[in-house]
Amino acid sequence: MEQLNLFREWECPESGKLLSRSTVFTCLGSNAVVDSDREQHDFYATEPIAAKLLTDVEKFKPTIWECACGKGHLAKVFLEQGYNVLATDLVDRGFGQGGVDFFQQHPDCTEMDIVTNPPYKIARQFIEHGLNLLPDGGKLAMFLKLTFLESKERRELFDNQPFRTLYVCSSRIQAAKNGDFVKYGNSAMAFGWYVWEKGFRGDPIIKWVN
Repeated sequence: MEQLNLFREWECPESGKLLSRSTVFTCLGSNAVVDSDREQHDFYATEPIAAKLLTDVEKFKPTIWECACGKGHLAKVFLEQGYNVLATDLVDRGFGQGGVDFFQQHPDCTEMDIVTNPPYKIARQFIEHGLNLLPDGGKLAMFLKLTFLESKERRELFDNQPFRTLYVCSSRIQAAKNGDFVKYGNSAMAFGWYVWEKGFRGDPIIKWVN
């Protein structure tokens, strides 16, 4: 099967403009995705303030790959912060490039870092694949529940590939089902940014933000 070239020039059907690999995939197209599809793919959009909290404390390469971009809640903030953003998602939700299976992609990540809120049920797979793609020193930042620290299975992950820093969100950040912050905007869950740096070996550091 032909490998998808994430960095080809891509024509936005709305504007007709070609977006090169140094620009963001921000074409606004159809977002006709039924609720069952969204639930199936574990779509819980991240409150945009989470992206600002992260970029206040971590510096990334000029290009960020937001590989589970959803409706662009994080990607738009990264753009505002001056980053180039490659925004992709398995499902077309009206932002970025839909139909892109993260696990089927093997681009050259020398000039970019990976930052996303992955589908929680396959978060470990996202982490492992992302780290495999990155060169030494590359950063992988994942917005996850603090309970991700639990379980023997994930302990194995942390022992083999420890994250460098966990930024705990002291005030609750919302993750809204289907991106509907009006209907699903209240959450009792605690989240944080887990930041891996490829090649890091040592004890993780915990810091607090907001």
